[in-house]
Parts: sequence; structure tokens; C-alpha cells
Amino acid sequence: MNVLRRLDRLIAPTARRSAAISTSLWPNRWMAQSTTSSPGSPSTASTVTAAEVRGVAQILRQQKGNLGQPTSVSHPHLIQPDELVPGVELTEMKDRRTQLMQNIRAYARTFGAEFNGHSSPCHMLVLGAASKKYMSGKIPYVFRQNSDFYYLTGCLEPDAVLLLTIDEAQNVQSELFMRPKDPHAELWDGPRTGPELAVPLFGVTEAHSLSQLEAVLAKRAGALKPHIWFDQKTSDLPSLAQNMLRLSGDQQRPLLPAYTFLEAMRLLKSRAEMQLMRRTCDIASRSFNEVMAESQPGQSEHHLFAAIDYKCRMRNASYLAYPPVVAAGHNATVIHYVANSQLLGPQDLVLMDAGCEYGGYTSDITRTWPASGHFTEPQRTLYDMLHQLQVEIIGTVMKPGGETLDQLFETTCYKLGKYLQEIGLVGKSVSDYKELASQGYRFCPHHVSHYLGMDVHDTPHVPRNTRIVPGMVFTVEPGIYIGQDCGDVPPEFRGIGIRIEDDLLINEHGHVEVLTEACVKDPRALQELCQQQQRKPGASTAKAL
Repeated sequence: MNVLRRLDRLIAPTARRSAAISTSLWPNRWMAQSTTSSPGSPSTASTVTAAEVRGVAQILRQQKGNLGQPTSVSHPHLIQPDELVPGVELTEMKDRRTQLMQNIRAYARTFGAEFNGHSSPCHMLVLGAASKKYMSGKIPYVFRQNSDFYYLTGCLEPDAVLLLTIDEAQNVQSELFMRPKDPHAELWDGPRTGPELAVPLFGVTEAHSLSQLEAVLAKRAGALKPHIWFDQKTSDLPSLAQNMLRLSGDQQRPLLPAYTFLEAMRLLKSRAEMQLMRRTCDIASRSFNEVMAESQPGQSEHHLFAAIDYKCRMRNASYLAYPPVVAAGHNATVIHYVANSQLLGPQDLVLMDAGCEYGGYTSDITRTWPASGHFTEPQRTLYDMLHQLQVEIIGTVMKPGGETLDQLFETTCYKLGKYLQEIGLVGKSVSDYKELASQGYRFCPHHVSHYLGMDVHDTPHVPRNTRIVPGMVFTVEPGIYIGQDCGDVPPEFRGIGIRIEDDLLINEHGHVEVLTEACVKDPRALQELCQQQQRKPGASTAKAL
């Protein structure tokens, strides 16, 4: 049985636990003052025995302890018994850490006996959690964990630090540095896991108080003489960055960026991650359908913002994945319009770009629909064209013209130029491929795809000319934006903005899954959906609150 599962069954809710747990549970692995390990090397024991689990049970019963994040016991509606966090088991987290260090070592070995001016076969990687941020005074923003840190640990607490090492024999060790237990702080902000229970909860080799960070880093580096990997530019913890700069100077080793290795792993989703992507996209899709069905002229863009947020949360999403675009009428021609404060007019199209986060994974959908439930003729012409274009682009994925995200973009621009020519918005004299693509780009001046996962614009350093393979998730989002000042476009088309965006997964069988397929976009089905509110008895133009 999974250690986490056994441990979770023992946890009772409270706000306090004695700091003496550490020495009575894992005196050799909670290493603030350990004397049993060899110098510079963590303990090799990485499993928790039945006796240790029983020891945890006894102390938790006596101290009525609690952990610093949800578990399958405290939140069985979100986390299954074998999971560390929603959808992901502890074993997968441990495997990710091992794989990362093996990938780094394998990369360094391709340079021969010497890498980056040094011949050491050992490597050390340090990664910090996110810090708590404040909007003013003591009023915090909602905390969101650093995506890379969450990917490797599953830990949801701020200010923590992960240390990974791989030695000459390819032994990978992991150590977490956590905020210590503090009854006063926990009274205000909730329980902390502390180093005491970090070993069995997160499956690391050792755990320490944050106060031990500098000493342990120096000890490990002194013993291993490793190459040191740390992304200084993206670190959220100033004190950690200072520690790493000192360590770099003391060891005469440069700080090497690790983000490319992490992004390469995150780009290709595991089966568990695929399921989480299916879930977050389904939540957003069904929430979108309800918002579209309930919208009507006279409402505010702000009300639709509130509605999509509410409906996603009611399906157990944590929150929206990003500030949504809710743009009525000509506001939709502003690609990143987020004011969301205007009223919906009876002849307006509504463009909403929104997604949610579930289990640390995000969805990203855009739909455009008529506020009244009926397209005008110019609106219908443009919508039908863009809908057909998006269907064709999705059909091109992993085929000639769609083997990379950049190819999808190029194909989209060309096809959009051709379709605009057919409806008279581009001159008949334009026939060159590049000219047609240029005209398409004029009306859709953004890329048609980006990678998707734990972040909305996921793995941003992975080139979009990377060949699409199983495990990837990405968007397909053609749009058309015709400003009111486009004098060379017939007046009836001016002030119209439309975008249709879906999330795609290349599953483990190499098949294309449209994860947001449940979200209505077919023109006829869309009109029928949006007319539901109008058909209700007593329905009339809504008044702004």
C-alpha cells in the first residue's frame, strides 16, 4: 500500500503539533543535527517502514496534528487515496525528480569527460517555491505555487526549497527545506507540514528547516563538487538567490539554467496529466455552455465574467486560469481586452476567452456568440468562415502543413487570406501565397497555437517549430478582428471581432483529441443554445445591476 495512503488515514484536523515529532520519527532523515549520515551525502533510506507509519499515527493521535495542504483524508472529494495531489500519485512525483536529474547528467555526458570547464560527474539542482504576495498591507493575493516546484514535489506551501543531487553512481537524492512549525503563525495562516512530516508526505530523502539551507547546500556541494543548476532569473525567493550566488562563488562553479530540462519534461504529458487536462477542459467547456445559454442583451461583460468564474468553481475548479476577456461588440477587436465593464447590446457579438485551473492544470477556450441569439448577416458570414477554417486547421494537425505549431500558423494565415478573398475583403488580384498569408495575418495578428498545461502559455521556451508528438497539449485559435477604422472593408463588417479556440491533446495512441469538444461552436447549435434564455416565459432584455 502506498505510504501516503497509509499516512493520510491517520491524520486528524487541528492547528497544532509538537515540534518534537522530528526526533522521535526520523532522527536519521530529518537532518538538522544528524550525525549518522556520511559527510555531504544524504541518507540512502527513502522508504517509510510500517513501524514509522505507526509512529506517525501515535503522535498524530496524541498531538492531533494536521498537514499544510489537502490530503485524501481531509479532502476525499478532491484527492483519491493513492494520490498526493489531485490526479497524481506520489510515485509519479518521485519519478519526475529522478528523470530530471538523469536527463541533466546524460546531457552533460554528451560533452565528454569535461562539461562547462569541470570534470565532475555529479550535479546539484536547486529550485524554490513561490512566495506569498500582497496586494496591499497584510492583504494577500491568492497563493499559487510555482509550476516547476509543484511539478516536482506536489508541495503547496510557500517559501520551500527543493535540492536534488545525482552522484557518480547515479544515485538521485532529494531534500526539502520547509518553514518550521510555528503555533502562532499557524493560528493566523493555517497549519504547516513542517520538516517533520515532509519525508513521508512528499517522498523525499530528507527534510530540513529553512534555517539549515545555507549549511546543507555548502555541505553537499563540498562533498560532491557538482555542477550547480539554478534558474536565478525566475527565482521568487531573494534569500535563496543570494545563497546560490554565494555558493557559486565559494565553489567556483557557474549557476546553470535548468528550465529547458523541466520544460522538455512538462511538454509531454503523462497519462495522469492527460486525465487532468481532460478534466479541466471539460469543466470549462460545460461552464461556457451555461454562460452562453444564459446571456442576453443588457447584461454587463462583468456579469459574464462572474458567471464563468462561478460555474467553473462549482465544478471544483480552483479558480480561473487567467483574467478572462469578455468583450461585447467592437471591444472584441481588442485582442487582450480585459476591462469587462460594458453592457451587451442587442446586435452585439460576445467574445469570451476564459479557462480554469483544476489540479494545477489549465484550460483555455474562446467562444464568440450573438448576445440576442441571432447573428446578423455580416456576423454570420464571418463566423461561418472562421468556424470552417478552424475545423480545417484541426484536421491538418500532424499532417503536411500542421506538423508543428508554426506550420499550423502559416497554414491558418494562408487559408484565412483565401477565405477573406472569397467574401470580398481581400482583392481578387492577390494570388501569391505570401501575399495571401500576409492578408490573413493582417486580420489575425497573433499566433494560432501555444502549448498548454500547468500554465496557460506553457513551456514558453520550447520552440513552436518543434514537431508535434504524443503527449503534447496545445490550442488552435484562429481569429478575425476588423477595427472600426478599417476604411478598405465594407462598413457592415467593421467593428466585428471573432475568435474560436479549442484545446487539443495528442494522446498516447497518437490520436488528436479535442479536449474542449463539449463546448458548443457549430453555428446552428450555437444559435439554438443562445436562444434558450429568450424562449423562457417572461424573458426580456436584462437590466444592468
